[in-house]
Order: sequence, then structure tokens, then C-alpha cells
Amino acid sequence: MKLPSKTNLSLFHSLFQDASFPILIFRQLLQANATPNDVTFSLLIKACLSSHSFSRASPSATLHANQIQTQLLKRATQQFLYVNTALIDFYMKLGFTNHAHQLFEDMPSKDVVSWNVLICGYSQNGLPHDAFQLFVHMLGEGFRPNQTTIASLLPSCGRREFILRGGSIHGFGIKAGFGFDPQLNNALTSMYAKCDDLEASLHLFVEMGEKNVISWNTMIGAYCLNGFPDKAVLCFKEMLKEGLEPSPVTMMNLTSANAVPETVHCYIVKCGFTSDASVVTSLLCLYAKQGLTDMAKLLYKRYPTKDLISLTAIISSYSEKGDVESAVECFTQTLLLDIRPDAVALIGVLHGITNPSHFSIGCAFHGYGLKNGLTNDCLVANGLISMYSRFDEIEAALSLFFDRSEKPLVTWNSVISGCVQAAKSSEAMELFCQMSTYGQKPDAITIASLLSGCCQLGYLRIGETLHAYILRNNVKMEDFTGTALIDMYSKCGRLDYAEKVFYSINGPCLATWNSIISGYSLYGHEHKAFSCFSELLEQGLEPDKITFLGVLAACTHGGLVYEGIEYFCRMTEEYGLRPTLQHYACIVGLLGRAGLFKEAMEVINNMKIRPDSAVWGALLSACCIQHEVKLGECLAKNLFLLNSKSGGFYVLMSNLYAIVGRWDDVARVRDMMRDNGGDGCSGVSVIEVSPQRENNNNLCPTEVKFLMHQNL
Repeated sequence: MKLPSKTNLSLFHSLFQDASFPILIFRQLLQANATPNDVTFSLLIKACLSSHSFSRASPSATLHANQIQTQLLKRATQQFLYVNTALIDFYMKLGFTNHAHQLFEDMPSKDVVSWNVLICGYSQNGLPHDAFQLFVHMLGEGFRPNQTTIASLLPSCGRREFILRGGSIHGFGIKAGFGFDPQLNNALTSMYAKCDDLEASLHLFVEMGEKNVISWNTMIGAYCLNGFPDKAVLCFKEMLKEGLEPSPVTMMNLTSANAVPETVHCYIVKCGFTSDASVVTSLLCLYAKQGLTDMAKLLYKRYPTKDLISLTAIISSYSEKGDVESAVECFTQTLLLDIRPDAVALIGVLHGITNPSHFSIGCAFHGYGLKNGLTNDCLVANGLISMYSRFDEIEAALSLFFDRSEKPLVTWNSVISGCVQAAKSSEAMELFCQMSTYGQKPDAITIASLLSGCCQLGYLRIGETLHAYILRNNVKMEDFTGTALIDMYSKCGRLDYAEKVFYSINGPCLATWNSIISGYSLYGHEHKAFSCFSELLEQGLEPDKITFLGVLAACTHGGLVYEGIEYFCRMTEEYGLRPTLQHYACIVGLLGRAGLFKEAMEVINNMKIRPDSAVWGALLSACCIQHEVKLGECLAKNLFLLNSKSGGFYVLMSNLYAIVGRWDDVARVRDMMRDNGGDGCSGVSVIEVSPQRENNNNLCPTEVKFLMHQNL
């Protein structure tokens, strides 16, 4: 028997999508003493490529690919150019670029298709330099590229730093006569969008003659990629007006546009894509992303295919809501369905562990990660470092960090940020000084974390040095970097520098406005704070809770009762923001300091959340100012029940008694404070003795080490 029958070949076609049959049937073919030919091997490779089991993650992928190549050599089928080209494509899709390149070099003859397959493979595997070098080599060998060659090169240029190279390839394509080719124009539209040049993408799209569904999909995707979801939806509607039928890719692009999920759901049903696994999974992720977790869960239950991507989206949605129990339940379902959770699923649970009562769950998942090898993943390690830092378990976070053999920049950022969050800024500075030893250079995130640390320690000199580093090294001034600089200068006593940084930022974001408003409030410049509030409204920004906290603090510092009440009412009535305990503490303190204790108590009694020690403490502080002893004694009882260990309210009551000359009561309160383990010395003030000093004699060791470090 020399050739497999047409029936067998048809069987190959019918089993392309099955993950287990291609190699099995090929072995049966050999056992039946049938002689495979070039067509057989071509079909086998195609079947393997369409099989999910032949993914990069499959440990048997290399073995099967090598077995196919061995059979090709054994039966001398490697002489067929198209078979070798298919095998190169197979290796590239598995990520085995070296195998593919060696096979290409060993080919006795090559054509444009084989060059295209290798170029495309390098592009898709994130090797833009190799793809471009191969293209140049192809030209040197005398081969004439076609539009597929040019389109295959473009994915390797899909980053901002490669836009000049992409433009050169675009010019080459026009010169070669491919300027009106739809495939090339679609690839160029996508490339420019990935390089943040939406204007070029739109120009190409408009200039296209006849647009097909792929062209519209590309433009919808371009809008989504550049943060214009509304325009993506409008583009979709224009596509429908043109009479084109949406494809599954259209629907997936719409879900990434963060469109209204119910609307997208209707289109999916109307267009008949409810049986498409990728479309349904994208829709489920959209529901989960927008916090509609119950709808996502309902969709998951009704859809027969259960996959890890869907469950991971639901896990992350529950975690973002703080519903850790439901997230853990979904994670357990993956195990019951015999789906092995990956690093993304594990990190989805870890991100939701923000309450101390859930810390033991986080430790349990750490154990699961260790047992299954997931802690080796950088993403999981960073998530664990952040979790331990969140609960002030810095020793555990540092142990995780130092145990890692590879420490990419994102891991350094995680541990430095974690130290700052846990009020261990000195340790963060020490870690920064070790970065260059490991060949890492700080980025904007590193600098922002260190600036927050400077606020805690009052290290103005280090903050100024970090600012100089940003300017000297052309570190991109992201919104969060500028905000961190303003916050640092404000809290370290240089409001004038904070103002200079603020006015140097083009189009400050809301967080940056909040930072300067808080700075003005801190220094008692309430009218400047109000002016900034008005300006941000004129810029079309909508204030959030932090904005109102800043202006309320300004009112409290300035004793502006009427303005404070007005801003508080605007926050709740005009903007529909629910006040937090901090907002209530501000308004209660403002009323109390003005002697309006009845009104302050009305605010407390009408609170929709239980008042904490900050709210009662603000009123007690006002009692000290107004010499209101009787009310102060009642408030002290409430504070004692809330937190008997806090020395703050003991000090306030002691001061209140001292103001009215009740020295026996002063002594009694001091004795109570000592008996309860408080010493009244938990407050700390930090100043820098001489900002203009020319030597390092007055610097602490951390400052000296930091400032002398070669990074700066």
C-alpha cells in the first residue's frame, strides 16, 4: 500500500480540531504498512497546528514535532518545499525559533512563502530585530517580497520605539506597488494604532477604497487600543450602516471597548454568535470587568464549555468587590472541573485579600502556590510580596524577594512600594541602593514609591535628588510621578516647589489637582484650595471623595463653617458621593471648633455609618478649644469603649482639664493612661535641620548612603 486512501485523507480533515487524534491516526497508518507521502505530512502538520494540545505550554510538543521531522527525513519527503515550510510554521507557532531557523537553513531550496513564514514567526514570537534582519537578508538573496512579507514584518513594529522602522516598511510597501492592498493596509492600520498614532491609522482607514469586515474590525480595535471606546462603538454602528455583517472578531473588539455589556450581548444573540466560545468568553469577561459579577456567573453556568479564562474573570471580579469567599469558591471550582489554575487565577484571589480577617486565606494560597510551582512565576511572587506588605509582614515580603533568583524591575518596585506602604521607608531606600548591583535602573513607578517614602521620613534632600534624577534621565513625567512630587514637596515644607511642579504639568489629572488642593489645605491657604477646585471643574474634571476631603480640610483649618457645609452638601447632593469617616471627621471638627456642638452631634446622629475614634476625637479636640468639659467627658467615654489603648484621647482630656485648672483630674487621666499601657508619646515630628547645608554631617546614615549612591 503506497498511498492513504481518499477516505483516510477526509478523516484527517474531519479531525483537525480534535486534540488527541492527529498523531494517533498517523501511527495507525504506519502500523497498517501504509506509506505516507508529502500530502499526508502536510495534512498531519495542519491537524497538529489546529490542535489545542500542541500549544507552547505542552511538554510533548517538541517531541511530536521532532518525530514528524524524523519521519520526513526517513521517507525523504523533506525534498518537498511546501512540507518543510509547513514544519517551519509548526515550530514557530510552538515558539521553537531556533529549530525553525535551523530547518530553514537546511532547506535545499527556498521560495518567498518559506521566507514569509520565518519572518512572520519571528514577529509573532517578539523578535523584531531578527524579523527585520531576515527581511534584509531576503532582499540580499534576490527574492522579491510580496504584500504578505510586508504585512508579516509589521507586527514586529507594534511599539512606539519602532514607529520609524514601521514607517520605513510602509514606504517600501508603497514603492513596491502594494499601497492599495487591503491586507497590507489593515496591518498598517493596526501597527500605527499600537504605536499610539491613531491619526495615521484613521487616515489609512479613510483612504481605503472598498473596506471589508477585517478593515472595520481593525479600526474598531485601533480605537479600543488607544482608549476611545465611544468612537469604537460609533465605528461599529457605521459598519452596520454600510451593510456589512459583523464577525466574531467584531464582537470581541466591542467587548474590549468596554461597551455596555447588555447591548453587546444583544448583538451577539442577534448575529448568532452564542455558540462561539471566544465570543461568549469575551462577553463574560466584559460583565465581570464592569462589576456585573452575577450576570457573568449566570452566563458561565448556562454556557456548556467551562474554561479557565472565564473562571479567572469571575474570580477577579469577586476579589475587586472584596468578596473573597466567593472568589475562593470559584477557584475551588477550577479544581473540581479538573482545570489547573494558573498564575493569573491565583493572583486574582490574592488581590482581593485586603481585610486582616482574610490574611489566613492568603497564607493558604501561598502554600498552594508553593505546592504547584506557581510561586516561581514573577506575577505570583509580586502579588504575594504586595499582600504581605499590606499587612505589615515585611519580613515575609523581604524573604520572598531575596529568595528569588531573578529579580526583574517589577519585583523591585513591588517590594519597595510594599515597604513604603508598611511605613518602612528606610528599608525601601536601602533596597533602592541595591538595585544597580542587580543591573536594574529605576523607572517612574520606583521614583513615585520613593517619593512617598520621603513624605514619611521628611527627607526633603532625597526628594530633591529624586526630582533631579527625573530631569537628568528624562524619566517620563507620568501623572502619578508629578502627583507624588507635589505631595512630597508639600509634606516636606516646600509648598513653593510643589506649586512649580504643578504648573509645569500640562493637563494635570484629577489626582494631581487633589494633591495640590491638599497641599494648600495643609498650609492654611484655603482660598487657593477653593480656586483650584473651581479650575478643575472648568477643565471638565469631576471631583471625587479625595477632592472634597481636601477642600473640607481647608475649611476646617480656616474656620469657614458656611463654606464647609456648602461643600459637604455639594458632595452628597450634586455629585452623589457617599461621605467616608474622614469627611464626617472634618465636618464635625469644623462645627465643633465654631462652638456649634448641637449641630455637630446632629451630624453624628444622622451618620449612615458608625462613627469611629477619628470622628469622636475631632469633636473632643473642639471641646478643648471651646473649654466644653462636660461634653468632653461624655466623648472620652465613647472613645474609651472604641479604643482603650490609644493615648491620644487621654492627652486631649488631660489638656482639657488643664485648661480649666482641674489638676487632680489631669493626674487621674495620666494614671489611667499609664495603667492601660499608653504613654502619650506615639506622635512623631520630623524636621530637616538645615536644608542649605553644604556637608553631610547632619545627615542620617540612610540619607548619606542614598545621596552618595552612583544611581543618582
